[in-house]
Amino acid sequence: MGVSELAWWLGLLLGAIPLLVQTIWYWNDVRSLVSLKLRSACGNNVKQGGGKLPPGHMGLPFLGETLGFLWYCKILRRPDDFIHSKRKRYGEGVGMYRTHLYGSPTILTCSPASNKFVLKSAEDFRIGWPAPELVGFSSLINAEGKQHARLKSFVVKAINQPQALRRIAHTVQPRVVSALHSWAEKGTINAVLETKKVTFENICKLFVSMDPSPVTDAIDQWFEGLVKGFRAYPINFPGSAAHHALKCRRKLTAVFREELEKRKGRKNEIHENSDLMDGLMQIKDEEGKQLTDDEVVDNIVSLVVGGYQSTALASMWALYHTSKSPEVLHKLREENMMISKEKKGEFITLDDISQMKYTAKVVEETIRLANISPTLFRVANRDVEYGGYRIPKDWQVVVWIRSLHTDPMNFDNPLSFNPDRWDQPAKPGTFQVFGWGHRICAGNMLARMQLTIILHHLALGYKWELLDPDAKMTHLPHQRPVDGAAMAFSVL
Repeated sequence: MGVSELAWWLGLLLGAIPLLVQTIWYWNDVRSLVSLKLRSACGNNVKQGGGKLPPGHMGLPFLGETLGFLWYCKILRRPDDFIHSKRKRYGEGVGMYRTHLYGSPTILTCSPASNKFVLKSAEDFRIGWPAPELVGFSSLINAEGKQHARLKSFVVKAINQPQALRRIAHTVQPRVVSALHSWAEKGTINAVLETKKVTFENICKLFVSMDPSPVTDAIDQWFEGLVKGFRAYPINFPGSAAHHALKCRRKLTAVFREELEKRKGRKNEIHENSDLMDGLMQIKDEEGKQLTDDEVVDNIVSLVVGGYQSTALASMWALYHTSKSPEVLHKLREENMMISKEKKGEFITLDDISQMKYTAKVVEETIRLANISPTLFRVANRDVEYGGYRIPKDWQVVVWIRSLHTDPMNFDNPLSFNPDRWDQPAKPGTFQVFGWGHRICAGNMLARMQLTIILHHLALGYKWELLDPDAKMTHLPHQRPVDGAAMAFSVL
């Protein structure tokens, strides 16, 4: 091969590399746009004015922007910058961008208006978790239409209305008091683990009448593995979070199915000591048809994990933020000691909780900063137009709730812990910690009440201090300090 021929091939290679890089970089965008053009040409109904996709970039083939998302969350530990980078590059616009996450072409919404639009439009958007089998295909979380309404009505009556909350308030406090006493005896605690333990034990007792045992210890570990798969890349191979989560899900299904079989021999009616699982076994539709075994198991798994995971993490963050806010803790002690004097040693009730105005502000500020559910998942049922842009049918929609609560346009100095900001209501649509619309969390008042109860008993008799106030944070699957919020804990 002569020098001139070699130079020709070298030039061709060097010229092809940029073209190859460009092709890979824009592959998902081009493929998606071509697919949508072909679909439109075949006569699919697209609303007028909704033909243009939102601005954005869909990343690499197969992976999409997953690597970039992980970069912000795991390496930089600044998940909000994932959204900030899009706003900086494409502008605020209507608070909507195209991307490719969890293996699917995705529309990402991150403004009060766009989030609200998606969450309230039940006919246009269905539930679409990356791995729906993890939360249960027939669970309240995945159910649609009449089935969702029926299940939610039951759950709200069982755990989120005043009569139920009064009973639950009395039931959970002995275990909270006992747990705090044990923390003080230990002297140092991992707040993530300890708050999870006490909350999990209470929820197990309330929902499935299970007391602490080796079985509940195993269930706790399986739930931990399950939760790690909720927002993981949905690829099932050994060693992946999704693979482990599926294994944990199968074990949870087996143990709760065994519990279900035990209960079938009981009298077929609700009685005074019935729990949530008993109630699920009694639900009937308009034709008198009860839930199948699969439906009961799917729902009890999703309700237990939803019932304890959010409250446990919020409780940890309450300990974390109050330890770094002496003035807040002082006000919290004052209010709760005043309530305690009136109770003369008795547990607080739901009526007492309604009078604890400052504690309520601490609760709201805690759950705002905790962002227990930073994202929600939907799928477009049809081509939908919003703000002049098109949300294509069958595309995933990731509703980025976290961005609302950390945006200085919505909350002054948003990353500071300031309960007094709740002297005024949040700007309309900016506070979506429990979702929005008909799918708002069915246990939102239960979560608030449990957090209030633990704050009450903490404020009365204990002091706590973070061992490493500057510990780094991990953000997946949920935000928490890498050291588990290790702290010194003692009697006041």
